[in-house]
Amino acid sequence: MNENKSGVKNVVDKVVKAERFSAANIEKRKLDKYSDIATRIFHTPVLTPKEIAFPAIGEFAAAVVKGLEQYRTLYFVNVLKIDMTYVTLILTLIGIYDVLNNPLMGAAYDRTRTRWGKARPYIIFTAIPYFLSTVALYSGAMFFGDTPGNDPKKIVFVFCTLFIQETFGTIYAIPRDNLVSLQTANPKDRINVGLVQNYLGFTGSQLIATIFMPLMELNNKGYINLPMSTVFTGIALIAATIGAAGNIAMAINCKERILLQPKPAPITKTLFYIFKNKYALRNFLAEFSVSWWANGGYKWDVVTQQEIFGGTIPSFIAYLPNNIFNYLSVTFIPKFQKLFKNNNKKAVIWLRLWDLFCCAGMVAVGCPLIGNRWLAVAVYAFFFGINGINNGPSNVFEAELGREINDYTEYVTGERPDGTIGILTGLITKVTSPLNALLTVQLFKWSGYDPTIPMKPWSQGSKTVYQKVFFLFNGITLLPTFVKIIPFFFYDLEGEKREKMYIALNERRALIANQDNEESDEVDELAQMLAAEDAKE
Repeated sequence: MNENKSGVKNVVDKVVKAERFSAANIEKRKLDKYSDIATRIFHTPVLTPKEIAFPAIGEFAAAVVKGLEQYRTLYFVNVLKIDMTYVTLILTLIGIYDVLNNPLMGAAYDRTRTRWGKARPYIIFTAIPYFLSTVALYSGAMFFGDTPGNDPKKIVFVFCTLFIQETFGTIYAIPRDNLVSLQTANPKDRINVGLVQNYLGFTGSQLIATIFMPLMELNNKGYINLPMSTVFTGIALIAATIGAAGNIAMAINCKERILLQPKPAPITKTLFYIFKNKYALRNFLAEFSVSWWANGGYKWDVVTQQEIFGGTIPSFIAYLPNNIFNYLSVTFIPKFQKLFKNNNKKAVIWLRLWDLFCCAGMVAVGCPLIGNRWLAVAVYAFFFGINGINNGPSNVFEAELGREINDYTEYVTGERPDGTIGILTGLITKVTSPLNALLTVQLFKWSGYDPTIPMKPWSQGSKTVYQKVFFLFNGITLLPTFVKIIPFFFYDLEGEKREKMYIALNERRALIANQDNEESDEVDELAQMLAAEDAKE
């Protein structure tokens, strides 16, 4: 009996307890000699203006492509004229491929150690093929013309280009998303990067909407004869050019200062590290519980703008308050920091509840008024405008809270397996993708919306259809959003506990640098910079 208990205890210790080389478990006397520099690294911003600007340029470029991808299903159905059933099947198969692609890249990323860093080589060498495959995907209609929607060549082309795009997109995205965490350990630095990223990222996403929506309306009303296939190809080419140049410039000009364990733990071990991070585990369970949720898989915002609001001008008015407040919200970040006393947990909870209130109000008040264009526009403008006030703070605080949770993994394990842990978290949507696809098809049928009818004001001729469209656009995310707030009520990595974690992390990183001279250049440079600042004072 005692042997069985001992065996169980050993297994639990391996999965739950801190690793011997983690900051939580290294002898305090070994770390104390680095306590001064560790404290100053945590409290002293080290990023240059260039290192703040280039990640924002990279975010702008990524947002342009992401903005284009918002119209992807619309492109498949309305431009390539592929049946929605084939589109759903293709996206499901690509999702299944992700189950293999993501783990391979996650494991490779975590085990990468080069003289140029951990993330930068991937960004430099994969940005171009990723963005080129994006151009190819949105140029398909130029090759196939008006062929039937069930044309095998057309379906195979979409699948293959999506396959290539997904492959390089994964190789490029994991390192890019983690670069800021490798640049600096200072919270103020990271919030400043997030602030500028939020501003330029929103600008990039709006750029696509600003170009796309008026062209689509002018085409639908017959004022111009510019094929939508040409529009998609042109926008994809612009997005790809900005994307490739912006991300390569970011990788070349941003240093990685965070020193990592020289020899990473085995993949089989790091797979279980999510169980050692109670904060990440709670978020994982919340995400998993709602990952099957879907909104019908169509571009309902375009339908709302073109058919319910009635075109570009009413849509411009409906979105104007949010666009104005979204830019102004960046200036509110210091005020929100003061209001929540730099407590990211409280900020995220209240700002998410704020979003829920706006979403619920929009649906409860807006749906009954569908049929009266200007009342619907006014309701949307009011609630979406209120929602825009917190956009900047919400994006910045949530990003920093996410980095804190990832840093906690390094604190309790001594490793930073962002990619490997992403294998588990990324599998959420893949495991439930069949349910998601099924719900997508059913909700699309439930809406009663006919995508073969040209998008013109009230072209469907049914108030009920448009009420369902408005709900799919604005209200269907209410439940998943609420569920994903719950874990943050149990988040306690704040105040003194948070600061002690970062001090111990930075002490450990300095210890690694001292033990491995080949990897100590960045820490030496940082120490010299801090010493120079002291001399100036």
